[in-house]
Formats: sequence, C-alpha cells, structure tokens
Amino acid sequence: MRSSIQSHLKEETEAAPLAAFRIFFGVMMLASIVRFWANGWVEKLYLEPSFFFSYHGFEWVKPLGAYTYVLFVLCGLSALMVAIGYKYRMAIIIFFLSFTYIELMDKTTYLNHYYFISLLSFLMIFLPANAYFSVDAAKGISFQKVPRWSLDSIKILLAIVYFYAGLAKLNSDWLVYGMPLKIWLPSKYDLPLLGDFLHKDWVIYAFSWGGALYDLSIPFLLFWKRTRVFAFFLVVFFHVMTRILFPIGMFPYIMIVSTLIFFDSSLHHKILTAISRVFRFSRSAFDTGLVWAEKSQLSKRLRVGFFLVFFAAQIIIPFRHLLYPGELFWTEEGFRFSWRVMLMEKAGYANFKILDPGTGDEFYVDNAKFLTPFQEKQMSFQPDFILEYAHYLANHFEANGHEKIEVYVESYVALNGRRSRPYIDPDVNLAAVKRSLAHKTWILPFNDEIKGI
Repeated sequence: MRSSIQSHLKEETEAAPLAAFRIFFGVMMLASIVRFWANGWVEKLYLEPSFFFSYHGFEWVKPLGAYTYVLFVLCGLSALMVAIGYKYRMAIIIFFLSFTYIELMDKTTYLNHYYFISLLSFLMIFLPANAYFSVDAAKGISFQKVPRWSLDSIKILLAIVYFYAGLAKLNSDWLVYGMPLKIWLPSKYDLPLLGDFLHKDWVIYAFSWGGALYDLSIPFLLFWKRTRVFAFFLVVFFHVMTRILFPIGMFPYIMIVSTLIFFDSSLHHKILTAISRVFRFSRSAFDTGLVWAEKSQLSKRLRVGFFLVFFAAQIIIPFRHLLYPGELFWTEEGFRFSWRVMLMEKAGYANFKILDPGTGDEFYVDNAKFLTPFQEKQMSFQPDFILEYAHYLANHFEANGHEKIEVYVESYVALNGRRSRPYIDPDVNLAAVKRSLAHKTWILPFNDEIKGI
C-alpha cells in the first residue's frame, strides 16, 4: 500500500484543470464579496449590532468598525489576484485569512459553505495553482504539468463534503417523517409550476430520499469516468433546484463550477482557450511541457504530512458529536463543522431574568435592546449562544452598578415540527457557568429520539 501511495504521489497530470479551478474560484469569491457589500450586509451584520457572538477560542475576533469595509476590500482584491494568478501564494493566504476573519466575526452568520470556503482556500495555499495560465507563470516559468495529487486533494475535499452531508441525512426525521422538508416545501406554494406539488407527501419524500441518495452517490459518480457527465447533470439539477427553493446565496454556483475539476483536461483546455480569446492573448507560451516539482525532499515530505493531517481532521471532526451524550439536533454539541446541511427547523423563545442577590431585585431583559432580530432568533435555540449572551448581560449590568449579577433564562424550543418544550434549566445561574467544550448539563432532556448516524 505504501508503494502504491508513493507511486501515486509521483504521477503527473495536465495543469489546465487546476488553473481553471483557480480562475473559477477567484471569480466566484469576488462575486460573493461584491454581492455581500451591494446588499448592505456589511453594515447590517457587522456595523449595526452592539454585540457579536464569538466562537470559543476566537473571542478576540471582532468587527473592525468602519475598517470592516477595508477588510472586505482586501478579501475581494485578493480573490481577484487568485483568479488571475498574480502573486498567487500571497494572494491566497490573504484571502484565506481575511475571509476566515469575516466568518469568525459573528457566529450568528455561520453557514456550512463559509466553512467550506475557508477549508478550500487553506488547502489551496499548498497547491501549485499558479503554475499554469497565470500572471505568475507568464512572468516566470510556466509548468504545463503538475502532480496528480494537487487535483485529487480538491476532489477528495468535495467528496467528503457531499458524502458526509449524505450520511447526516440518514436519520429518522429526514427519511421517515420528511422533516424539516414538510415544513419548508409547502411554504413555496407560490413558485411557478412547482408550487402546486410541494405540499404533496410523495414530492416531499422524493426530495428527502433523493437528496440523501444524491449526496451519498455523487462523489463516486463523479470519480468514475463513465458516469461523470451524468453526474454533472445531476449536480446542476440538484443545485439549481436548491437555489430556487432556498435562499442559500452563491453556494450552488460554487459547487457546480467546482465539480468541473473531475473532468479530463481536454475540457479545461477549451475553457482556457475561450478565456484567452475573450481577453485577446495567446496561451501558447504557457504550453512548455515542463513539470512542476517540489524543490527539495524535505518540502515534499512536509507537504505530504500536511495533507495527511488535513484530511484526517476532515474525516474525524464531523464525528466529534459522539463524544457528547444526548440528542445532537437538540443540544447541537458537535453539530457545526460536520456538513449537516439544512437538517433542522428550530424555533425558540428565551426570556432572561436578571437577579441582584444583594438586594433581591429582579427584572426581565428586553432582548431587542441588545440584539438584532436575526441575532435574537439564532440565540433563542442554540445553547452556546444563550450562555454567551447570559455572560454579556451579567457584564453589562455589573458595569452599570450591580454586583455579582445572576442570570437565569426561561427557554422553550420546537424542533422539526414537535411541540415546543423547555430547553434550558431555569434554575441554573448561567452567569456562573464557564464557556467550554464540555457537555452542557444545564440543557434539559429531549425526551424523544431521532435515530441516525
């Protein structure tokens, strides 16, 4: 096995697919940043709120006030530099750092595809994506061929995302009860042609079972040459449908263009030729026949070591929820960063009581004074949000003259069509609970079971 791995690492392939992927990635990221800015979301999400929910260990990552716009400019410009392959290594590092900083500024905006972009851009730091058809290659040496692993690493990451999303759908709520699609799809009754069918059970179960089968099978269909074209049509159909049904931004388009990397280099050569014609320059200078290679054995070993650790982490991290007791969808301990995409419809209510033990005075908090409607909605059903907000309230009122404030919450949550039920122990002083990755014993029992992986 070791010899086969070493043999695979020595294989080379055309650099055109990697170059085309770099261009598509950079252009899509630039478009995403422009779209985010144009919709006014920079101000709405990062300037208007007075409080921001942070990731554990990244409490120091906060919006930069008016300079947040500078951060978005930096992210957009670096995406453009990645697309054209100008000072690529510096550009992709800046993109990764700026995009990830934006992602970490407020946990309220967490989306699986933001996490995917951070992982992918981090991976691309270690790939020779500027070796061919780039400004860097035009000014230096163009390498027409690259190691096969540089393409395979992107394919493997895409396959992990799809396959784990499929595994996550193998649960009783999704497959047996059609939840939460039974809640979401009928609400799209006003869609032309589709709207009249989206309330029917057979359509809902077709979507739920079809979605699971798609996610589980699509990596294998893309890897196998005989089914690749069929698989790509499935990719386009699936992501176009999800874009029509759900407001998930640029993600469907990103996944569609990303899957092109599975195709042979002949397609990518045609794409690059079309690009060169549009911008009126000759691409013949890039076709040198040269092969990109590591500069030293140490560099090669370090790179191999990085990929082994990186992909081992991607395989293990989604299963960290097994370290926690209780129902995952209820506690959400280990839920993020595990490719559990659109599996829950959760709604909550959280009423916070402030108690001054010295005077015995108590009062209830108007959440609207501290949180935006979007933040309050997300906070109401996520326990780590509730705890962090409780700490913020304690600090706020202690700074206003109260001493040793205690914070309690009356909380109810409804999950996937079930009746609302108590969520957080109302007798626990959350101000005294430390933030950690340990199991949250103050979450009340679910008293139900969702069978699955």
